[in-house]
Amino acid sequence: MRIVLADDAVLLREGLVRLLSEQGHDVVAVVGDGPSLVAADALHRPDLSIVDVRMPPTHTDEGLRAAVEIRARRPGTPLLVLSQYVEVSYADDLLADRRGGVGYLLKDRVADIPTFAEALARVAAGGTVLDPEVVAQVLVTRRAQDPLTPLTPREREVLALMAEGRSNTAIARYLVVSEGAVEKHVGNIFAKLALPPDEDVNRRVLAVLAFLRA
Repeated sequence: MRIVLADDAVLLREGLVRLLSEQGHDVVAVVGDGPSLVAADALHRPDLSIVDVRMPPTHTDEGLRAAVEIRARRPGTPLLVLSQYVEVSYADDLLADRRGGVGYLLKDRVADIPTFAEALARVAAGGTVLDPEVVAQVLVTRRAQDPLTPLTPREREVLALMAEGRSNTAIARYLVVSEGAVEKHVGNIFAKLALPPDEDVNRRVLAVLAFLRA
């Protein structure tokens, strides 16, 4: 893949460039702030951008805002956002356009090379990947008025695994059930969340959004 990397931490940036190159990817641009990321995306139109949430000048959410701007300019542009901290609202902002091709991972996941490589592939292919810590925090802080109330415990479990970006096959393997059983659960989730088939939106993304907002 052709990748743009945006991170102002020099050591992590150089490490990622080396890791990505060793995996056969072409890092076409390396930048350290939001405006440079937007410009690099417009110039190179990469297959995927890896973006740090916090970059100069304020080190708050410049990377995230640049990522959202890129998605507005080039809908569906694959973006994998890295963060030092769990912040559910960041993932919610990324998913707001109801398209796939987005990921939100803690930087610690980069050390798990197979998991990181799998996340890159999923996001580039249009999938959605959320860090397990984000999913866990959503589960812990779920509000009393839960829009997911109609879901059974098993369906909630399947939805949580969907939020992590797992395919039906991966969910079946994790839960030790048949893929057909997972497909049935996913169908029930879509029905209970009132998500009919629609060519213009990704129902898995909408289901994950409902999970995040629950």
